[in-house]
Amino acid sequence: MKRLGTVVGAGVLLLLASACANPQESQEPGTGSTTTAESTAESTAPSTTPDRQPARTPPSGGAKVPTAQIDDSSLPKGYPQLVWTEDEGTSIGVVAQEGGCGKASVEIPEQSDKQVVVLMVETIPAKPQACTMDLRYPKITSELDAPLGDRTVVLKSEQRKA
Repeated sequence: MKRLGTVVGAGVLLLLASACANPQESQEPGTGSTTTAESTAESTAPSTTPDRQPARTPPSGGAKVPTAQIDDSSLPKGYPQLVWTEDEGTSIGVVAQEGGCGKASVEIPEQSDKQVVVLMVETIPAKPQACTMDLRYPKITSELDAPLGDRTVVLKSEQRKA
């Protein structure tokens, strides 16, 4: 009797192991037909052209500001450093960083003939509250008094409580 339990248990274990090894079937929406995971993987092969990466490419119509024209020495390590201009250089855009309950905004506290200071502000709630643990990178633009031209863009960041 003990031996029969061992044989049945081994058979069940073998059945479970073989079921896990087979490709899973899934139904493609709207077709009524099933495909295996293997054939689905073939149909979703990566394309040869990479997708635009929001934190690394300016929006359509934006002209990326050259890295040599950006002073990002005040930014924390890992902070996005994408800067672009629009509207013939009269509008400047940056990728800011916000997370959880924070909300990003941009200020231009200083504009001179040599540089433009762009302050990226994350405003967080004054009172502690439950927030998600995600990071978002919104693209934000601000108007300049004059076209950027060859002026240096000084990037700074700050966190404030609402």
